[in-house]
Amino acid sequence: MQRNLVGRLSRAGLGALCAVLFAFAGQAHAAAPAECSALQAKYPQFKGKTLTNAINPHTPGYEALDPNDPSKYIGFDIDLGELIAQCLGFTMAYKPVTFAALLTTLQSGQADIVISDIYATEERAKAADFITYSKVFDGVLVAKGNPKKITGINTSMCGTTAAENTGYVEVPLIQALAPQCKAVGKPEATVQLYDNNANCIQAILAGRADTYINDVNTVDQAVKAYPDKLEKATAVTLPYFVGIGVPKDKPDFRDAVMAALVAIQKSGAQSELLKKWGLGVENLATPQLVVAK
Repeated sequence: MQRNLVGRLSRAGLGALCAVLFAFAGQAHAAAPAECSALQAKYPQFKGKTLTNAINPHTPGYEALDPNDPSKYIGFDIDLGELIAQCLGFTMAYKPVTFAALLTTLQSGQADIVISDIYATEERAKAADFITYSKVFDGVLVAKGNPKKITGINTSMCGTTAAENTGYVEVPLIQALAPQCKAVGKPEATVQLYDNNANCIQAILAGRADTYINDVNTVDQAVKAYPDKLEKATAVTLPYFVGIGVPKDKPDFRDAVMAALVAIQKSGAQSELLKKWGLGVENLATPQLVVAK
């Protein structure tokens, strides 16, 4: 499997994408819940600190560069992280990295937390503890008209090329189709690996790939940006949740973040952020811990 790194979206295309994806953006952050005062008293070691969030800022709606100020980041995950920081009394700083480097950055101590639309899987829980906060619904992005007739992560993908982010859970799911493809006498699906969502979308627009499978909101926004060139073939439910990654050797910080997230959800603030970014309140999931067994 070859790793292909391609050029970025054209200025016009990127502008169209941003125009759609930031349409829901507001300016003010939600207020921290009343329980946060008690949490700051319970976890005083974090108050007044500056902690770093490792992010892959290429998923508009979740985390992306602010088109009005490229030195800043905006999105649902950014707002949620800021609200957690406000609740516990610390300041959030950011370290942009590739998606594949999110957890290694956390493990190396270059970041204190990861809030970047990352699925909390058992395999990833070997590298970090996770606190879940959102359900996972994937969309299947294809060229307009779905010329390869792809209907999901199934044998309809045999002989096609999928553009995916390095480290995404969709990669092994697609690769696992190989025996099924062989059984029906078809070639296995090919996976092209990229470093961000924009390049995956560009691969389909340029005809280098047939599909891109990722968070359904990301797929929907790509279709809105390129309605004459792209469409969503279908939506699939994956058995994962999106989670916040924290160091395995800092259980106090994990518990503090968990408590802050519970308070934020109880106050309704997370639901308001989902509405603000057009992500749908059905994405909200009760916080749970995902740790290595």
